Amino acid sequence: MSASARLVTTLAGPLESATASLPGERCLPGRTLILQGDDTQLAAYDLAAALAGEASVARFPRPWPRRFGTCTVSPGLDVAVFAGVHAVRAVDRRGTTLWEVRHGCWEGSCREMHASFDEYGENTDSRGHLYADSGSVVFSADGKLVWAHVRGPLAAGDEDPDVIDEWLVLDATDGSVLGQADIQTAAAGSGHVSHPDPGQMGLSVGEGQDGVPLLWGRWDGERLTVDRIGDDDRCLMAVSPSGEHFLTVTHYQEALALHRVEDGSVVSELDAEEVIPDHPALHPDNDEPEVRWDYYGGFLDEHTVIAGTSEADEEYGAGRHWLVDVRDMRLLGEVTYPFPTSGVPGTLGDGSWYTIAEDTKELQVWRLAGI
Repeated sequence: MSASARLVTTLAGPLESATASLPGERCLPGRTLILQGDDTQLAAYDLAAALAGEASVARFPRPWPRRFGTCTVSPGLDVAVFAGVHAVRAVDRRGTTLWEVRHGCWEGSCREMHASFDEYGENTDSRGHLYADSGSVVFSADGKLVWAHVRGPLAAGDEDPDVIDEWLVLDATDGSVLGQADIQTAAAGSGHVSHPDPGQMGLSVGEGQDGVPLLWGRWDGERLTVDRIGDDDRCLMAVSPSGEHFLTVTHYQEALALHRVEDGSVVSELDAEEVIPDHPALHPDNDEPEVRWDYYGGFLDEHTVIAGTSEADEEYGAGRHWLVDVRDMRLLGEVTYPFPTSGVPGTLGDGSWYTIAEDTKELQVWRLAGI
């Protein structure tokens, strides 16, 4: 069984720079932002405005090159927040610093509280800082909070050998720390997944071969509480439109799982090797093909997920995308496209999804045929 994809439109990324990263999205309730960056700037536009032919690109000068951390943009496209090696910094479109929260250095062997990027940047001889670990940041659904995963401590003299990573809830206006939690992780990297409720947030923390702690944070206006879900073997992929469920993939990509947000419990699972057919280009002598889900995918609607096996498929040929009904974790079929695509599918929050033309970095926006 297959499902045909219909091309809605093709959109250019926010940047024309040949050195820019591939575009990515930040889905918020009611809107989706498309982000792209290079070493000098971060650019973003509103997807709905772009589809209507009315998009204007917001540009933010970078405080440091893109290899030194991650970034996000506010729902109103007026503020960008950069999670760097030594600080979380908010800037406006002119590059003016609005606020900054300094924290411990993400370079594993460094115990300094750096005052500025100049202390460890590209002009220094510290190779470790060039390839440091990193945290992540994201705005809440209403844009009033910034959730930040940082390396402790937040102030010199507060070093505690048992506290490595911290999760913060910040006031998006001035950067003041509203909530703070020791999350007992040692991250190489991390990624937030937004929830429609501004007071909830998901966080996947990558610890390399040590696992992938999945954390769920709740901010009630006074206190940040954090639940650790599972056995550090599930990567958070997406939250359903209603906010009642979230989707994960196991660390080694064998199975997708639907969880209840209320308590993190698993509702149902789908093992790739049990349902995904062999790649059509598989050599007949290969009797042990390895099928794995990608780490990226999402909800087209409350009950339908699009997920890929692109990473595993690339050994044999074109990557494949699949539709899954998460009510009973049933494979609905493969998505077929009118021309070859590449990479993983990225959902856009309105029933559509996108792929990226790697030769042009254009976004190809898709819907299911008949919708």
